[in-house]
Amino acid sequence: MWIASVANLDWPSSSGLSAAQQQAEYRAQLDLAEEHQLNTVIVQVRPTADAFWPSPYEPWSHWLTGSQGSDPGYDPLEFMIDETHARGLEFHAWFNPYRVATHDDLSQLHPEHPARQHDDWVFSYGGQLYYDPGVPAVREHVTAAMMHAVSNYDLDGVHWDDYFYPYPSGSTPIPDQDTFAEYGGDFTDIDDWRRDNVDQLVAEMGAQISAEKSHVKFGVSPFGIWRNQSTDPLGSATNGLQSYDAIYADTRRWVVEEWVDYVVPQIYWPIGFAAADYSVLVPWWSDVVAGTQVQLFIGQATYRAGAAGEDPAWQQPSVLSDLLAFNRDHPEVLGDVHFSAKDVQADRIGAMSQLVADHYARPALVPVAPHLGGAAPAAPSGLTATTAGGDIEVSWQAVSGASSYAVYRLDGAASGVDPCDFADARHLLGTTTDTSFADATAAGATYTYHVAALDRLHHESDPSAGVVVDGENGGGDFQTIIDSTSDRFHASSDWGSSSYSPQAYGDTYRFAEPVAASDPAWYQIDVPGTGDYRVEVWYPADPGYHGATPYLVSTVDGLQTVPVDQRIDGGQWVELGTFTLAEGDYDVIGVSRWANGSGYVIADAVRITQV
Repeated sequence: MWIASVANLDWPSSSGLSAAQQQAEYRAQLDLAEEHQLNTVIVQVRPTADAFWPSPYEPWSHWLTGSQGSDPGYDPLEFMIDETHARGLEFHAWFNPYRVATHDDLSQLHPEHPARQHDDWVFSYGGQLYYDPGVPAVREHVTAAMMHAVSNYDLDGVHWDDYFYPYPSGSTPIPDQDTFAEYGGDFTDIDDWRRDNVDQLVAEMGAQISAEKSHVKFGVSPFGIWRNQSTDPLGSATNGLQSYDAIYADTRRWVVEEWVDYVVPQIYWPIGFAAADYSVLVPWWSDVVAGTQVQLFIGQATYRAGAAGEDPAWQQPSVLSDLLAFNRDHPEVLGDVHFSAKDVQADRIGAMSQLVADHYARPALVPVAPHLGGAAPAAPSGLTATTAGGDIEVSWQAVSGASSYAVYRLDGAASGVDPCDFADARHLLGTTTDTSFADATAAGATYTYHVAALDRLHHESDPSAGVVVDGENGGGDFQTIIDSTSDRFHASSDWGSSSYSPQAYGDTYRFAEPVAASDPAWYQIDVPGTGDYRVEVWYPADPGYHGATPYLVSTVDGLQTVPVDQRIDGGQWVELGTFTLAEGDYDVIGVSRWANGSGYVIADAVRITQV
């Protein structure tokens, strides 16, 4: 969703709030995004040639403090990025390239504002102030101002909306004739020159972002109509304002030339609207991006659903859901962006609630943009699962190169890995930047959990080996499973690792020769409280394994040994018994090598359950 700061539309709710109030409000915006299963926020951080970060180019925004140039007492951009990333969401910084002020009085700007120091850069139009796109120094300045944020902050994307040259104000001409005379060069048509000015800004900004940080996406959200077919055979079968002609934005070219990484056309009209039909424009934009590397998302007029004065099409609770249902027939459409946060919150006539129920019931990973590089990390290993208080917490070892992790839950004790299971959003519980995830939706059934690692561009690893939680057979108040790949398992270098047997829990297990010395492999467990626990073990069976492998259990009465014939009953949970364990985090279960006879002793997985 878009989070607009201009005129305090979404955040902060008013200027002059304390830092603590602003931060609390922003966290509430992230709560809102998470509640609706959204995975990206697009936050306006340069609404009027000002800044929501300490910029050497432009003053602090007055939308923060009520006074342009006043320090808010913290770095809002850094704060917002950190908070957003902690939720596993992407943060796209939304800049307005040319708008200087929503009034036309230069004297109201901060004395050191570049527009006051270079009044020849600025024109007034329609009661607002704009940087003149035809002045080369303007292009250099606004690019440098925005690139400062790209260089110094951990952005996932740079985002522009539809404001380039100002929208027409009646028949009043844009006052840039003198600029054209000075900088028009070989252009004979002022309209072509204006489009070229904007084209240069788009192309140069995209190139600079790519050179500085190749993983940062550059996206634009243009007016929904490029040109009408009646004007240009390449245009859409519409009859509305043309961004190419009215605001000099050749948005189709930006896609064809691949100057941008994604495009979010603002298709703010319903299906069947004669002048600009949603069902005409979505296929048109789909055709434009087809064959390019540019991703397509649709800008949704969430603000119109149920709003007073809107036409009847916007008064239907299904209106937003119907638009997303239409998108399903156009695979080029990879998602949607909602304008704006306050309207997502308002949920007038329940339109947003119905959309969520119909389309956003499950989380969604951010689509990969392959041309930006990156690569899938290795699959996570060392999964453990702990049941406590009805929740199931799955933990795993950190993976090099992973920025986040996707957690999947399959019903039952699933064996093997079917790729279809991980393309099915019904199995995705969510994402996290941590190495653990609490499943609060578990319902006492048996589940198999898998985790995949994601790099910052959302390339997804193969899924991990699964960890099974048996909630149907006495899961109790506490249950944990620890595999031999977990960081809570430790053994000497004399213990080998093997993937020979298909009966292994996960991909691998450990083995060792019996010797006249203990040298146990240990499973460390955080026992929540002194009490009785059922202990079970999993191992692959083989005639060549040991017939009396000694399992060790650290009980309140001391170390107890239980021999297990690992030649039989493999590939399942085998119960050792119920033992009284002391509270604490310590080595609870071991597999000893001190055994007579021949045959490998095996250490694979253990499960303890409070009874």
